[in-house]
Amino acid sequence: MKKEVYLDHAATTEVWPEVKAAMEPYLTDMYGNASTAYGLGTDARKALEQAREVIADIIAAKPEEIYFTSGGSESDNWAIKSLAGAGKYWGRHIITSQIEHHAVLNSCKYLEGLGYDITYLGVDREGIIDMNQLYQCITPYTTLITAMAANNEIGTIQPIAEIGAVARAHHIPFHTDAVQAVGQLPISVKNLPVDCLSASAHKFHGPKGVGFLYVNQALSIPAFIHGGSQERGKRAGTENVAGIVGMAKALQMAEWQRRKKTKNLERLRDYFIARIRAECGDVMVNGHLSKRLPGNVNVSFGGVEGAALLVLLEEEGICASAGSACNTGEARYSHVIQALRVPKEYAPGTIRFSLGAENTKEEIDYVVKCLCNDVELLRQI
Repeated sequence: MKKEVYLDHAATTEVWPEVKAAMEPYLTDMYGNASTAYGLGTDARKALEQAREVIADIIAAKPEEIYFTSGGSESDNWAIKSLAGAGKYWGRHIITSQIEHHAVLNSCKYLEGLGYDITYLGVDREGIIDMNQLYQCITPYTTLITAMAANNEIGTIQPIAEIGAVARAHHIPFHTDAVQAVGQLPISVKNLPVDCLSASAHKFHGPKGVGFLYVNQALSIPAFIHGGSQERGKRAGTENVAGIVGMAKALQMAEWQRRKKTKNLERLRDYFIARIRAECGDVMVNGHLSKRLPGNVNVSFGGVEGAALLVLLEEEGICASAGSACNTGEARYSHVIQALRVPKEYAPGTIRFSLGAENTKEEIDYVVKCLCNDVELLRQI
């Protein structure tokens, strides 16, 4: 019997009922503009600042270091372009990695067009940044280092503390795209040497279209959207109060769930990987086996086209992806798989499953059964 199994939490997550309930008053009765002085507006302003305090507390930041945005892509763009621009008079060299999200890579590509020099660090077979290359490529003209906390495709967790320490030692601002990490990993900017950090609500059961950017108060960044005085004059535009309230509620709940359920999710992930390896045959697991997001399973099947496999899985009610949801529809396999140097006989058969805390062992058993049957079928064609 066909089941419905959602295994694409890295692409997006459902809005939790409690999050929807927290948002609803600010879509109806409490609809005021937070920039107005009367009751409806001041109530909205109060909710906005309470949400800022909640988010700041969870990541060990100060409320004035949290800026609300439309999501991870905007946060990445703001951090990279602002920090690069702040140092343009004394240096135009940026260091990033080959496996960043396209919001980072395309921001760097844009800056290349303005005359910046970009170094793209390589990674090993498990997706870990080459630290030796990082040490070697720093110059007196390096104005920014940007590296993701955890990869959205293969789940590999980067040595952010080590990268940040190198940046601090050389007095270089450090930005991390933590879109996949926030809500899944313990994040404390008090303990991590990061200057800017990007996050997006819909990755941790909040609404789409809202995120935040942490900016160390020691940094001065320019306005990203010009207009009114919102976000302390840095990002103009009427605030999405309902979305921001929902994001704060979602992050509260995600943090509680992370502390309570991460071990169970890791066990389910490892069980899934072990069964695929044992039963599907001729398969490679991509990414680090232990330094990995709790729910990430990225595998490449030999002799199989990933697009065809996804179609068969969808017919069986299983939602997965071939990589980043931002690149679905591209003919070639992803830049991440290329950077890992996955052999050409495996790379086209790459599939990403990303589990959530609500997934069960029974669902994984069903998926493995369907997956192995589908792989065998495709190999016979």
